[in-house]
Order: sequence, then C-alpha cells, then structure tokens
Amino acid sequence: MVLGLIGAFGAAVCYGVASVLQALAARRTETAEGLDPRLFLRLLKSVPYVAGLALDCLGFGLSLLALRTLPLFLVQGVIASSLAVTAVLGSILLHMRLRGREKVAVGVVVAGLILLAASAAEDHPVHVSAADGWGTLIAAVALSGLAVLLARLQGRVGAAALGTVAGLQFGVVAVAARILPSTYAPGVLLTDPATYALIIAAPVGMLALSTALQRGTVTQATAPLVVAETVAPAAVGLLLFGDAPRAGWEWAAALGFVLAVVGAVSLASHGEVRVEPSPAPTPPAGPAATQTPPQ
Repeated sequence: MVLGLIGAFGAAVCYGVASVLQALAARRTETAEGLDPRLFLRLLKSVPYVAGLALDCLGFGLSLLALRTLPLFLVQGVIASSLAVTAVLGSILLHMRLRGREKVAVGVVVAGLILLAASAAEDHPVHVSAADGWGTLIAAVALSGLAVLLARLQGRVGAAALGTVAGLQFGVVAVAARILPSTYAPGVLLTDPATYALIIAAPVGMLALSTALQRGTVTQATAPLVVAETVAPAAVGLLLFGDAPRAGWEWAAALGFVLAVVGAVSLASHGEVRVEPSPAPTPPAGPAATQTPPQ
C-alpha cells in the first residue's frame, strides 16, 4: 500500500509538470482542423512536448503501480492533485503569480490528499469477467468516434467537449490498467480486450486534449477533464469492483475525494504557462543619460 501511495503521488508530480510543457507546445503549434493525427507529428518536433510526453509515460508507469495496489477512487483523487503541483511549480519556476483564491485551492487539495491517504486500505483482488474487458474496449472505441465528431466544434464549447472526452478516455485507461491480468506475459495480454482498450484510449485521449488546448483556454479544456477522469473511474470502482476505504473512514474518503477534485478544478487555469513580464530596464544614470543628442 505504501508503494502504491508513492506511485500515485509520483504520477501526480509527473503529470503536473507535463501539463505545463504540453500546454506551452500546443499553443505554439499550428492549429489542427478536426481531430487530426498529424497534430502529433507537429507536436513531436517540439522539445517541451516530447519532454512532457516522457513525463506522462513515467507518470503512467507510476499510476499503474498504484492501480495494482489501491482502489480507483483513491488513485484518481491523488492524480487530480497534479494541477496543484502545476500551480506550485509554476509560481516557483515560472513566476506565475498565485492569487489568494488559488492559494486557498492548493490548501484544499492538500487537505483532500491527507484525508484520502488516511482512508487508504489495501486493495483486494478484482474478479473480472469477460464482459468487463469488452466493456472497456467498447467504451474506448465509442469515445474515439465521439471525439472525431466533437472536434468539429470550435471555441470554448469545443474545448470543454474535447476536454471531457479526453478525461473519459483517461478514465478508460485507468480502468483497463486496473483489470489487466496480474501476469504481463505477452500471450495473456494480447488476448485480453482491456489491453486494446488501453492502446486506443491513451493516444486518442492525448490527441483530444491537445486539440482542446487549441480550441479555448486551458481552464476550459482542463476543468472538465479533471472531473471526467476522476469521477467516472471512481464510480466504476465503487459500483463494479467493490472498492472501499478503510473501515470507519468512509467519511474521510468521500470528503477527501471531493476536496481534491474541487480544488483541482479551481486550479485549472494554471495548466497555462503565464510568465510575468520583466520590468523595463532603468535608463543609465550620469552624464551620458542627460546628454543632448546631436541635431
């Protein structure tokens, strides 16, 4: 369980840093028309995007470790705190000013994480039926088709719609990772539909998010993503897999989850890179400063 918590918090840090790098790259790249896979090719020419993608891969590996040992609601609630990581790192490294409301939101996220960690119980083995694996694959394919349709929308509506679809696809990734067989033998993985659900959902979710970041503000794209990628898989875990917090700590788990998500949504604007302008240089003092230019 301790390793699972370390993995979840590590994933949040990786995702928090990656979101800044990817938002910067998406805003500097030519806008895509529709859900265009060629956007990936353009983004891969950007060093910040590649660095963010590497951090996403590391974060996924850490979240996979967490998902094998902890309930879905706990892992997804912790990962939602990645926006608090983005806000704090942005204020330190990029001089992105944190207003009073945003400082309170960081505190709310931290309080939620403390409650979630305190309520953590070691996960139990999940008895997965064939229908569960096929269900994740069908969801990944259906959401991919929906993303193609919604990519025609422009402006804030398009950003919010694609952000929601991206969040749901990342939720599919979390559920698929949770129900994968405990053995990673190629012969077993290649016959499991959850493997293909993960392969489809992850890149389509990334493409939908990158496109959403070009449609509107980062807040419009990220806020619905956070809600979708935390609430949907948490509900699946509670309703289908029997996820539960430590006995007697149900109130802490519920309150911690709500605080983490609400605080993260309040910090959605910090997925955008905003560098404070440097002050104008002071004119040099002395005789040279007062010398009258030649006529």
